[in-house]
Amino acid sequence: MAETKREVERKYESDESRLPDLTGVAGVAAVLDKGVAHLDATYYDTADERLAASSVTLRRRTGGSDAGWHLKFPVAPGVRDEIQAPLSDTLPGDLAGLVRSRVRDGELLPVVRLRSDRDVRHLVDADGRLLAEVSADAVRADRLTAGGGEAQWTEIEVELADGGDPAFLDKVEKRLRKAGVRPSASASKLARALAETAPHQQRTSAPAGKPVTAGDHVLAYVRAQRDALVELDPAVRRDAEDSVHSMRVATRRLRSTFKSYGELLDRTVTDPVGDELKWLAGELGLDRDREVLTERLTAALDEVPATLVRGPVAERLHTWASAEHGGARGRLIGVLDSRRYLALLDTLDALIADPPLKKAAGKKPHKKIAKAVTRDFRKVAGLVERAVELEPGTDRDVAIHEARKKTKRARYAAEAARPALGKPAKDLVKTMKALQNLLGEHQDSVMARQALRELSAVAHAAGENTFTYGLLHEREEQRAVRVETELPGFWDGIKDAAAGLIFR
Repeated sequence: MAETKREVERKYESDESRLPDLTGVAGVAAVLDKGVAHLDATYYDTADERLAASSVTLRRRTGGSDAGWHLKFPVAPGVRDEIQAPLSDTLPGDLAGLVRSRVRDGELLPVVRLRSDRDVRHLVDADGRLLAEVSADAVRADRLTAGGGEAQWTEIEVELADGGDPAFLDKVEKRLRKAGVRPSASASKLARALAETAPHQQRTSAPAGKPVTAGDHVLAYVRAQRDALVELDPAVRRDAEDSVHSMRVATRRLRSTFKSYGELLDRTVTDPVGDELKWLAGELGLDRDREVLTERLTAALDEVPATLVRGPVAERLHTWASAEHGGARGRLIGVLDSRRYLALLDTLDALIADPPLKKAAGKKPHKKIAKAVTRDFRKVAGLVERAVELEPGTDRDVAIHEARKKTKRARYAAEAARPALGKPAKDLVKTMKALQNLLGEHQDSVMARQALRELSAVAHAAGENTFTYGLLHEREEQRAVRVETELPGFWDGIKDAAAGLIFR
């Protein structure tokens, strides 16, 4: 079974092979010599080094206290999540799944072998508690692919103890700098090994340049959302908080962008991709929608006085919420392992590498991008004004829901436009988000009432008192009424401000 550990560390270079004296570090009562460990690690990647390009490392290591398979994902500079699995001859299936969005159909090959003699010291406080582990690593790197070379170096690594204060690392660094030690130019041993053992003819591709044309700006946004999908995939597999919602939003942003900027990107190419993104969003939403509804209904039930709670309402709500979660999790992992999903990622890569740009994409960004944003805003205006004019009921509910969907699209179009249009686009993002939240409150009420009717019917069939379901239904209906009452004035305020937000 894989285990996850948050790793907070810093790496340094020194002209000396030994660790400097660290007894003077503030808060350190003793420096304990833990001896020398001999580590032997083989790092795996695809032939085109897709994991390394994402700063992800996968290795099989022997020696030391944590021998086994290690998979590391970047979190922030100097911070990584390390997922560990027991030592085995082949890559464990759960780790293979966590790199699938990057590897896809590619083969994982041994690319570098690192052998290190690690001289370890523990920095402890007056109570003997570990503050940090400091090591001096004498490293030998051997490229395992054709044409590669070898390299040797010594580095110092300082890893914060679990639950430690990151500020302590600043104190250690201050002492190291006084001893002539300098921060490492490489983010990791693997990064340095790949750079120093690469075949001479191997070149690193140049990073994407600063956006210039309208098409450049839109493609930059598309690329960012593609990257988000790939990076969120492992988090969804690990059931990390908010990961499913975030991945779903990335799919919606991509699909909306293809529609909003159809004058720049050929929709005969992007529409089929949009259909696949809609499928993926739907799969991601099956469990997420019920999760959101459960949170809303649970909070609403908590507000009901105990004297008005009749029957096992909380228990039935819990059963309803958890009935499909386990199965839904397994189904979602199946989606992420499916050929259809992996093909979608490949298609997005191909679209970015060879974008279906129309003639207008080569124009200067302000006019073309502003036109798309303005068009989306006007669609929102038409839908909101129609909803306001309708009588309360199903037709108004549907109209408000449609307005909410178009509001999201206008918001995402404005997000893509921000680098090109600046503050007006930023202000429109804020305005559309506020409108989206208001309209979303109404839609959530509609869905909550539907769920309460279903729960009430099941409770009634079981012979339970359904009074509380009716009470909650009435409260949800009043929430919707408040939104409908507030909407006309809210929209008038948006229209008054729109003169400064719409782009000519």
